[in-house]
Amino acid sequence: MPRQSVSADPAGPSEQEVAALLHSSRSVTVLSGAGLSTDSGIADFRGPQGVWTKDPSAQAMFTLQRYLSDPEVRRRAWRNRRDHPAWVARPNAGHTALTAFARTGRLRAVVTQNIDGLHQASGLGDGCVVEIHGTLRQAECLQCGGRVPMPDVLARVDAGEVDPACLVCGGIQKSATISFGQSLVPAVLAAAVDAARECDLFVTVGTSLQVQPAASLCDIAQGAGARLVVLNAEPTPYDRQADAVLRVPLATLLPRLLTAA
Repeated sequence: MPRQSVSADPAGPSEQEVAALLHSSRSVTVLSGAGLSTDSGIADFRGPQGVWTKDPSAQAMFTLQRYLSDPEVRRRAWRNRRDHPAWVARPNAGHTALTAFARTGRLRAVVTQNIDGLHQASGLGDGCVVEIHGTLRQAECLQCGGRVPMPDVLARVDAGEVDPACLVCGGIQKSATISFGQSLVPAVLAAAVDAARECDLFVTVGTSLQVQPAASLCDIAQGAGARLVVLNAEPTPYDRQADAVLRVPLATLLPRLLTAA
């Protein structure tokens, strides 16, 4: 695709310019983050009303070593999973716009940092979604690696088990998500890298681009010749190297952009 001139100044690029990029792209990969799900009632982590902004101690639940070593952190984490808004959340207009765009045949993949399953709930097939940080919808034993549906374990929490162990080996369980200090699943990371390399437009949606290696997918995509568009409410470390940056709320922005494309 011939390179187009699009301003990367957050005050400069227009929605029409970004829509033109989407329209002229043959293969689009999207990296989605917590900001996409805020309009579904799921708080992000680092935003002004983010989980960690309001309660920095909550980060302990997402740090593998703390989780393994501190039973109270695990008990708190199980209560958090039981009460997580993902269980009642519904896809918003941003999710459904991406699903509609997929029907054009030009969506290479959605690589998501989100664990809520809302992309799939919006109708996007599992084959199109790369859950780089895992999923809340399964529980995983950290000893034997066994997985079970999360609702099965949460039923045990509701029945009074404060730190439910694996029923197979007795090991510590947690959600099948990637914690700080935990390696990504190699096959999942490889799929994300392939999606970044095999697109001509890489669009980040609702992610602060502060967590690696997910953020480095921007570099991989640009290194392979793709254009980079950043759609996020707050500044990111990749704004200066992006071809365009927009800060309009995603649930209203994505339907406009993707319908125009």
